[in-house]
Amino acid sequence: HVQLVESGGGSVQPGGSLRLSCGASGHTYSSNCMGWFRQAPGKEREGVAFVYFGGGSTYYADSVKGRFTISQDKGKNTVYLQMDGLEPENTAMFYCARGPLCAGTYWRDRGKYAYWGQGTQVTVS
Repeated sequence: HVQLVESGGGSVQPGGSLRLSCGASGHTYSSNCMGWFRQAPGKEREGVAFVYFGGGSTYYADSVKGRFTISQDKGKNTVYLQMDGLEPENTAMFYCARGPLCAGTYWRDRGKYAYWGQGTQVTVS
């Protein structure tokens, strides 16, 4: 079993920045794809950014490329999401997720993830 604990959400003005963190513990050895989904009110949960711990490959939704950066700390089994240039439409609950693979479009499928954090709210207004 894997436990994910998120932190770093909050409220920020348009154009501002936030940094989310997600630490993993437990039996993580078979689940090396880790990152973030988000869900805005009335919308589907969508993949935002993921990193593969094995080789460090990163994956981003087109809407956040150039503004969001995902990074990893293997020693701490933690991923970070640096979000710059936030806009009101980025307001959502952000969920950390961990699963076996990131390759191709696999990372976008929320059904592939067995482990989820509790969520952290990001509000831009």
